[in-house]
Amino acid sequence: MSTISAPNRRAWGMAGAGLVLVLALLGLRTWRSSAAASAAPSDDSGRGILLGLADEALRDHRLVAPQGRNAWEFYLSVLELEPDDAPTRETLHRLFPAATRAVEQAIDRGELDQAERELRLLRDFDSGNYIVLLLAGKLDAQRQLRVRRHEARAAILQARQARQAAQPAR
Repeated sequence: MSTISAPNRRAWGMAGAGLVLVLALLGLRTWRSSAAASAAPSDDSGRGILLGLADEALRDHRLVAPQGRNAWEFYLSVLELEPDDAPTRETLHRLFPAATRAVEQAIDRGELDQAERELRLLRDFDSGNYIVLLLAGKLDAQRQLRVRRHEARAAILQARQARQAAQPAR
């Protein structure tokens, strides 16, 4: 005679069926990814490697940052190898609005050095673009504001020090 009640047996049976289903789905996923990898043509050229790195960076949401590991730099490297690569140029044109938003967000967060580096990448692709010029102006304005804030803080500190020096010792 079994010590497990009927409702408990049903629950264990459902849990077992769920586990089997999860394992089957994981196996199917693994089989599909290995089949896709073997069916994909191998491109060991520099261009193919760079495009693979760029695609991976895009999947990881690394459009213009971090430095040296972002999609934009990989695509620019493809254009250095093959300046007339139309698909890569089209991809950069398509990604340009998102890249400009990333630069603007860096400026807004006060990450001015990062924004300047990212803006240089956009200039490397399209130096005459009006959005790039506008962002350069915004970056310059933020740098000037930062300098003025530092100057104002320095003036306040100097005034405090002067007042403290002018007070007689107690």
